[in-house]
Amino acid sequence: MNLKIGELARKTGCSTASLRFYEKEGLLPKPQRTEGNYRLYGENAVQRVNFIQHCRLLGFSLEETRTLLSFRDNPCSGCSWINTLVEKHIARIDRQIAALQHFKQHFENLRFRCDGKRSGDCGILKSLDELDMSCCKQILTEDDLQVQIKKTAVGKIRKSEKEGN
Repeated sequence: MNLKIGELARKTGCSTASLRFYEKEGLLPKPQRTEGNYRLYGENAVQRVNFIQHCRLLGFSLEETRTLLSFRDNPCSGCSWINTLVEKHIARIDRQIAALQHFKQHFENLRFRCDGKRSGDCGILKSLDELDMSCCKQILTEDDLQVQIKKTAVGKIRKSEKEGN
């Protein structure tokens, strides 16, 4: 089964621009080309694009997606690091939920600062000048675990590739 880029796009719901981008970024292998220079994707392309889209939908970065694909294609050791990666994303989501709840509380407090009747003396605008949002920035800050996970995973994959596995 060889698919042109438009056919692959239709089967996966992925735009042709995204497919080209994934190819450029090394997430999709370079496809064969026809004499007319059309891309021809092999039978695994649909599954691979779906995998990439699922990773992206869940919030994995391009680098994390690349690492997961590389391990999926070439498993070289245990996959406990993947659990750690998923746990990191769960922690990020928990921080985002906490931040959103905090933001919601700020908005609820702001709502009562203005009755909508004053001209040029809006309580919401005054409050926005005075708000201390440093607590929200801290909630959303990523930790160093992501860097450690990437280094460990990439190191294991590269070691396996050097050993010829």
